[in-house]
Amino acid sequence: MQTSLLSGKKKALLITLISLSGLFFGDFKAFSGEQEWINWGNRFLNENYDPTVEPKLKKYEITLTADHFIRLRKTYQQGKQEYYSFNLNRFTELEYIAGTAATDTLQIKTQADDIIVQTYEDPKGDVDSMATHWDIPVRKLSPLKLDSLKQALNFLKGKGL
Repeated sequence: MQTSLLSGKKKALLITLISLSGLFFGDFKAFSGEQEWINWGNRFLNENYDPTVEPKLKKYEITLTADHFIRLRKTYQQGKQEYYSFNLNRFTELEYIAGTAATDTLQIKTQADDIIVQTYEDPKGDVDSMATHWDIPVRKLSPLKLDSLKQALNFLKGKGL
């Protein structure tokens, strides 16, 4: 009879540590603190958000805040602004949807109409509404990066308000 050297829980922890180790430049570092996950989440969102899908976009700002909100503000060439925001404690699911050769979509889903959607300076009229999902254009992601984002969002959800 052969016994395993590691228990199931220890194996899962080891796999998680190895998964996180190769994310960026081969650093071997497991995130244990909330601020590390927030910093990593901000770096991920800013490096992988793909503004090229909207040619009239002048600037954007995407942020994962210390109080566990993901916020995106987009400003277009004609002055129109769009604003999206939700608290991670309402997060339920993250889907990765294949798109073009260079761009895919992250679809974030929440428990109910928990995502704030607002527009300002829109010639068609300003909008203030709520949504249950939010599509974020991203550059192609490896499965490892996607899994790490899911881990980050779930970790921060557990630390929610």
